[in-house]
Amino acid sequence: MTAPTANREIVLFVCDSLMQGEELHARLAAARPLGPATTAAAYDLVDLGATGALVPGGMVSVAGELYALEPQALAALDVFRGHPVLNQRISIRLADGREAQGYTVAPEQSAGRRRVLSGDWRKRRGATSLGGGRGAGPMVRWAGRRS
Repeated sequence: MTAPTANREIVLFVCDSLMQGEELHARLAAARPLGPATTAAAYDLVDLGATGALVPGGMVSVAGELYALEPQALAALDVFRGHPVLNQRISIRLADGREAQGYTVAPEQSAGRRRVLSGDWRKRRGATSLGGGRGAGPMVRWAGRRS
């Protein structure tokens, strides 16, 4: 398991709208970025609408980012994510063998939800980010022009 860093920080893996450049990234304002990371090929990534979540037991390597948080900041994020009822924060295995905390949902909670087969939240709808920038798919670009 990844040892906590200085001051009892906890390492958190995020792979959805909490990532840099995404809609909810401001929720990590108190966190220290540690860089990109990928999970072991043992999860699925599901689209829950405004956020996503890992589903243990899949076969996908999910792309994301690591952040170090103080326990109080993590507790506030837990409340926002609905831990332990809506999301469960558990230890997840990264591709390089380390472990980090991450938000998951149980397979039965993800029934009927769209899987992000690429394992990359930013590619879930053909857009490079939530604003539909240059790399956005045709539907995202069309919707952006209608505003």
